[in-house]
Amino acid sequence: MNKRVIPIIDYRQAIPASKAGHGLPVTPASGEPVGLLSDALGRPLQDLRISVTDRCNFRCVYCMPKDVFDKQYQFLAHSDLLSFEELTRVARQFVAHGVRKIRLTGGEPLLRKNIETLIAMLAALRTPDGQEIDLTLTTNGTLLKQKAQALREAGLKRVTVSLDSLDDESFRKMNDVDFPVARVLEGIEAAHAAGLGPIKINMVVKKGVNDDQILPMARHFKGSPYILRFIEYMDVGSSNGWRMDEVLPSADVVRLISAEMPLVVADANYTGETAERWHYADGGGEIGVISSVTQAFCQDCSRARLSTEGQVYTCLFGSEGHDLRSIVRGGGSDADLAGAIAQLWGQRGDRYSELRGAAQAAPARKVEMSYIGG
Repeated sequence: MNKRVIPIIDYRQAIPASKAGHGLPVTPASGEPVGLLSDALGRPLQDLRISVTDRCNFRCVYCMPKDVFDKQYQFLAHSDLLSFEELTRVARQFVAHGVRKIRLTGGEPLLRKNIETLIAMLAALRTPDGQEIDLTLTTNGTLLKQKAQALREAGLKRVTVSLDSLDDESFRKMNDVDFPVARVLEGIEAAHAAGLGPIKINMVVKKGVNDDQILPMARHFKGSPYILRFIEYMDVGSSNGWRMDEVLPSADVVRLISAEMPLVVADANYTGETAERWHYADGGGEIGVISSVTQAFCQDCSRARLSTEGQVYTCLFGSEGHDLRSIVRGGGSDADLAGAIAQLWGQRGDRYSELRGAAQAAPARKVEMSYIGG
């Protein structure tokens, strides 16, 4: 029998993580934050996504296949991770530069011990005009039932839950650790009861794998307080064996649902929103579609990503991080840190999804989803 071989290259370890200067160096350039940064294409810096761990308790074959991420796999040492104080210090400078929303990701962020402490520290940050940060978190939902109330009390505002199937057999196969879908649904209910909302449910659609779950998911969440979002299967990293013929265009998802449950297009909540919004015509709530492959939205992208060891990525499909840990741990001042952030964002010209397929678009290597989050 033919076996499918998924190429894995651990680019996280291209340079030993224990060495200061891992990733592209950023020259400390002292400067006071101005509250608003624009990149080389005129896009503002408004969103920061922080990966708090490279570990996950799922082994989804399209992200962290078990034959690679096994018991012998060497995850980052705890000493390599930015501490909560260090993460907050970096986040404070991003907020001073204009960030209004912070999303915690992983791996699975709820695996980070005492994550509630970090949430409380980040929730205390204020924008230059004194506003609270929109603080949210993306999770697979496995620990949400136990942690939802504590997360809310710490200052988390809302959560997004990744859920690719309602069929239990299919879901157990996809997570490859035999975890039942019912426990994720219990976690979603617990988050709602704790006041974490609005709650978004993210379903990555892969043609021929879980596209038969589109209508069951839509039916299940229609009329609920939850917002279901369908995400096109993307070529993130190198471990998922991505092929274009496995992408189901979002337009097809909308047509499929609307044929049974009519949809009407809705206005975006804000400029740069990743999801295109649709309301059910009968008032039964809304869905969203995220079309990074077929309808790229690079022109409005305002997101920076910070890895758990202090590397900044200016694109989800990036190949190299920009090292901030060496500044944080090398005696650099807050002004040095702010200046470095301003420098790397000012030089940003990423627009991979718009150029997808062109020879110049494909980097030699791309960071893995499990390392940097979504």
